[in-house]
Amino acid sequence: MVSTDPSPAPSIGSASPVPDEIATFALADLAGDPGWRRPVIVERELLILTTRGHGDAELDFHLLPCRPGTLLRVRPGQVLRCAGPQFDATVVAWEPEALRGFDVDLSTTVTWRQLAGEDEDAVISEVSQLAVDCQRHPDGQTARTLLRHQLAVLLLRLALAHAEPSPARPEDETFHRFRREVEHGYPHTRRVEDYAAGLGCSVRTLTRACLAVTGRSAKQVVDERVALQAGRLLAATDQPIAQIGRELGFSEPTNFGRFFTREVGVSPGAFRAARDHPAGRVVRPRPPAESTGANSGRFRVSTPGESANSGHATRPRPPAGPLGGAGRA
Repeated sequence: MVSTDPSPAPSIGSASPVPDEIATFALADLAGDPGWRRPVIVERELLILTTRGHGDAELDFHLLPCRPGTLLRVRPGQVLRCAGPQFDATVVAWEPEALRGFDVDLSTTVTWRQLAGEDEDAVISEVSQLAVDCQRHPDGQTARTLLRHQLAVLLLRLALAHAEPSPARPEDETFHRFRREVEHGYPHTRRVEDYAAGLGCSVRTLTRACLAVTGRSAKQVVDERVALQAGRLLAATDQPIAQIGRELGFSEPTNFGRFFTREVGVSPGAFRAARDHPAGRVVRPRPPAESTGANSGRFRVSTPGESANSGHATRPRPPAGPLGGAGRA
């Protein structure tokens, strides 16, 4: 069984001293509030391995079922809540510089995976050893090198287990380039023309690529990324709504309100008011096998008292493919 009692780490969702380059700790230490009454904005790269119990993790407003052997990949900027929690897990956290010099492609690690068989045994063993060594060898260059290699091996194993043998289509490459540009540019512009100019292609090319990969237009991809960030800030911070709108490029609060209501189905104020009630504000659940990225499609709010998995909503949404940003990049 994976150890869930390594040395504690600073809270991921709040300001803290400079954290260790690599750290392991229990899921309960991840949020400052033991009850997870609100989501937290994750500030570090995380792997979360469920070790005991059953429950749901709410990651970027999507519910992901967790049981022993479930592995979650959480990226900086995402919002996470494990209400209860009803399960235990070991968290592996790291800073980007921990993998400097290693040929590790983090984009191949999916958001949700249920481990089984030899894969489960190997990952549990590697996470267990990493947790033990983080506790036994917290200091020194040799210890740091050991932990960096252990983390690289763990991530390479996960990448190998989920390798995609089929060659990518030209549309896939264009979409992934567009998605990276959107992740950097969405606070400043929602104009597809600006992204097309930056990538040296036409708006038609971007739209064709987005339709091929996600079934949605390039403009929809941009707007969904902005709406996702708005939802993150509304749910996990106390920033004034008008300030959130300004940060996302809306000069007038009314314009931001209309945009958010159109994209999500409820007003920013209603969305924020429901944040302390995870059972009454959920999002359209997405099949775990399709959960390939942090920003995988739209989210929406359920009516008060509606079940998380009821399938009814204030505003139905079509099935959504992977969206850009902190997902695969």
